[in-house]
Amino acid sequence: MILAIIQARMGSSRLPKKVMMDLAGRPVLLHVIDRLKHVSRVDEIIVATTTDPSDDCVEEQCRIWGVPVFRGPVDDVLARYYSAVQSILLARGPVDAIVRITADCPLLDPSVVDSIVGGMIAGQYDYVSNIDPPTYPDGLDVEVFSKGALEVAFSSATLPSEREHVTPYIRNNPRFKKFNHLHEPDLSKIRLTLDTEKDFLLISRIYQSLYRPGEIFHLDDVLRLLEKEPALLEINAEHERNEGYRKSLEHDHTR
Repeated sequence: MILAIIQARMGSSRLPKKVMMDLAGRPVLLHVIDRLKHVSRVDEIIVATTTDPSDDCVEEQCRIWGVPVFRGPVDDVLARYYSAVQSILLARGPVDAIVRITADCPLLDPSVVDSIVGGMIAGQYDYVSNIDPPTYPDGLDVEVFSKGALEVAFSSATLPSEREHVTPYIRNNPRFKKFNHLHEPDLSKIRLTLDTEKDFLLISRIYQSLYRPGEIFHLDDVLRLLEKEPALLEINAEHERNEGYRKSLEHDHTR
């Protein structure tokens, strides 16, 4: 079984409650779920949220939508992932690989996810992604890793950045067999993630132009729109990629 886990919580420090913001008439999280449902290689989707009371609404909405949900630690996201997998093992059976998706990516492309999962299966890797180094737009990040790699990381990772961001221990450990998907040309400077009000403004403009209920638009559609309207990229141009991860690395050095 290929299991996709969407990490989602209401308590984002930079843009609180972003996962439930109204985007083209539907919550952001529901768009992410719907786009993942178009990934042919994913067999099961689960939302991993936190035990904080503020995330009660995430659990409630997921149950209304018929999507499995697991609640775990707020800051130890690695433990949340590990326990979510254990819950699926009990309910659905063996898990071969896990796809990590964050709820702040309402522009994720199902075809990109399929390609990376396919590479994981074909190469029998422990970890495959498109972020190390990144050449896809920020917001189309996909990571796939084996259940075994997750188990090793869960039992061995100790640094705050390794616990909060799930995969750094796997990415930085030479014991794992890894592969990175590259995009030509390099599009890593394009920011399509949802982390600030300006990000939301840009994504809303993209959805206004491309979204049609019941249909999925892809990265190529977004790129054509941005080529036609390059001023859109100026909306959130001042933000850097992976600002949250860099803050976690700072916490590593203060231990």
